[in-house]
Amino acid sequence: MNTYYVDEVPPAKLVKTGIDAMLKSLDPYTNYIPEDDIEDFRTLTTGQYGGIGAVVIKRGGKTVVQAAYEGYPAQKAGLLPGDEIMTINGVNVDKKNNGDISKLLKGQANSLVKLMVTRYGQDAPVEINITRDKIQVDNVPYYGMLTNDIGYFQLAGFTVDAGKEVRMALTKLKEQGAKKIVFDIRDNPGGLLNESVNISNLFVDKGLDIVSTKGKVTEWNKTYKALDVPFDTQIPVAIITSNRSASASEIVSGVLQDYDRAVVIGERTFGKGLVQATRPLSYNSQLKVTTAKYYIPSGRCIQEIDYAHRADDGTLGKVPDSLRTAFKTQAGRTVYDGGGVAPDVEVQDREIADITRVLLQKSYLFDYATRYRAEHPTIVPARQFKLADAEYQKFVDFLKGKDISYSTDAEKSLADLTKKVKEEKHYDDVKTELEAMRRKVSTNKSNDLTRFKPEIKDLLEQEIVSRYYFQKGQIEATFDDDPNILMAMSVLNDPNRYAALLRPSGRAASSTKGAGTNK
Repeated sequence: MNTYYVDEVPPAKLVKTGIDAMLKSLDPYTNYIPEDDIEDFRTLTTGQYGGIGAVVIKRGGKTVVQAAYEGYPAQKAGLLPGDEIMTINGVNVDKKNNGDISKLLKGQANSLVKLMVTRYGQDAPVEINITRDKIQVDNVPYYGMLTNDIGYFQLAGFTVDAGKEVRMALTKLKEQGAKKIVFDIRDNPGGLLNESVNISNLFVDKGLDIVSTKGKVTEWNKTYKALDVPFDTQIPVAIITSNRSASASEIVSGVLQDYDRAVVIGERTFGKGLVQATRPLSYNSQLKVTTAKYYIPSGRCIQEIDYAHRADDGTLGKVPDSLRTAFKTQAGRTVYDGGGVAPDVEVQDREIADITRVLLQKSYLFDYATRYRAEHPTIVPARQFKLADAEYQKFVDFLKGKDISYSTDAEKSLADLTKKVKEEKHYDDVKTELEAMRRKVSTNKSNDLTRFKPEIKDLLEQEIVSRYYFQKGQIEATFDDDPNILMAMSVLNDPNRYAALLRPSGRAASSTKGAGTNK
């Protein structure tokens, strides 16, 4: 190729493309990690990196600060969400992509990075000097009390020490009076297998099986047991899952379900029952390879997609309901394999309206919160903050002249219908009716900012609160209207229902084959 190809060929890129394509034919989790990407891989497993502790994204050609984490260098130095970065250490970032910007911001702890930023409400650019530090991404970004006796914590990842962080959160919650626990594991993509064992062990007795791994190399097969004294085996627990809770998240939620130790609430989990191990290669690179499937205490594997058998066209199939096998929890409840952990109480994620989706995609909620923060130095505590109707009207006025156009499903269907009748030469016969329907749909749409006000207002309040009380405040702002949290509290506050859901006779959603089928 190097000798005969018409243009210059970059050999390293060609080899990487070949390796990636070969591994992609196996599954999405078997990856080649070249030396250049090792640092990012290390961050994923340890949760640590040297940097400023901020999320910065490219948006419409601008480099915008999306979030600054509380207590980290960026926030301490006064960098604010909504700030637009012009230069990093004198380097203009106009033409830089997200990866380039990340590399410019990361660096050794105690090294200095100089940012030139423009800020809403200030005429001249501001220089902000930030001393980088070792950034440790928290596995438990939040814990606190929902009521006098219900404690709540979120688990966002499974990097090193996740088990210790959860134990500490539980200890603090008990000190604050928690007699019941809401454990939120939504959207957690997983991580280290041993940390899922440590976290499960907090709630179940020492010596119990947590997870088994089985693969081609039989001597690597292993059963992981609970090795430590548990934190509490009796405290009532409601664990909230989503369809993006994967891997280690599914081990924890599956173990607590299999031992009838918690009521699972929310959506069926993602369905990743595959284990990866890393093997060192030459040139300081690594191969992350799927070595086994894991099985939780009831004996079930929650892997949903069958990567071993592809159709002739290369497409993949899921485990069909007809082939899913029934297993029993410790108390004798029926649960199924082949497709994630089904909840005991199903709560459908709310579909947001088209207008709300546009406001989020075009960052209008974000931009209004930036303006609000500049005009209001302080606000009441996160859980008490509510936008007055007059303030919501200001937001509606702010949107005037901005592009919030979108097509509803009804409009798309009408456009398809119009196209069909034109093709079949019947348009003139139904033109009047189609026009009347189009007008009606349009009129309905023009009222969407009012019709979906509660939904938009909730999200706007969360965005504004995050500017004053950061990630923790944003989480607290959801407590009064999050259907999953409200359902978890309802189940925990009804001891009879909680107990019934954990008995074999209880009609839990997990006991039906197609429960919470992933969409």
